[in-house]
Amino acid sequence: MKNPLSLSGKSIMVTGASAGIGRGAAVLLSELGARVTLVGRNQTRLEDTLGQLSGEGHRVAAFDFQATDAIADWFAGLVAEQGPFDGLVHSAGIGSMLPLRALTTSHIDDVMRINVIAAIALTKAFSRKRAYQPVASIVLVASVAGLAGVPVRTAYSASKGALIAFARSAAMELARSGIRVNCVAPAYVQTEMFEEAFKTMTPEQMQKLIEATQPLGVGTPLDVAHAIAFLLADTGRWITGSVLAVDGGYTAQ
Repeated sequence: MKNPLSLSGKSIMVTGASAGIGRGAAVLLSELGARVTLVGRNQTRLEDTLGQLSGEGHRVAAFDFQATDAIADWFAGLVAEQGPFDGLVHSAGIGSMLPLRALTTSHIDDVMRINVIAAIALTKAFSRKRAYQPVASIVLVASVAGLAGVPVRTAYSASKGALIAFARSAAMELARSGIRVNCVAPAYVQTEMFEEAFKTMTPEQMQKLIEATQPLGVGTPLDVAHAIAFLLADTGRWITGSVLAVDGGYTAQ
């Protein structure tokens, strides 16, 4: 019996693979049979992720996405070494918890560079001839902050909203090339970024926040990884330009 979620023999790049959703996705994709290229800034943490993967053929490719102008050549070098990719999961990103009055141009530039410009550059590099297999899938990790208003997260919300808009247009442009482009939009997920963003809250305050916004409670990286795998595999073969909210009910309110 065929498993439509099987990724056996597929070569998939996962960025932000040193922790959180990226690490969770990499582990699950390896369990589904994929060969995973782990990308992030921290070589040691990527090696930790590598040790958690199932199967063989995985590799670590440390890279800092601040260097957006270097993405094209770096990606081409990986393709030259290991062949074309079947999928890309872009989970690398940075958060922002600043009220509007405290925003600076420099801070906005940093958030946009990592959360939007790097995603665009990666998608462009992925879509070059001989960089991808005839049927391929890109999943960009957005956020419910790009779908609904969130106080003190204007820069972050703007970046994720831009990412969603980009994905929809890229999906239309790349469909004839056999590349599907989709987003997942998580809400509050138990990751290091989540803990850092809300470290000033007491456990009681955090519990009230989750109860008020997410009927199904706080998510885990695996919850989001399942959605990512669905969009990468044959289960998502007729889906492109979509945003899948993986949010415990956040956007239903």
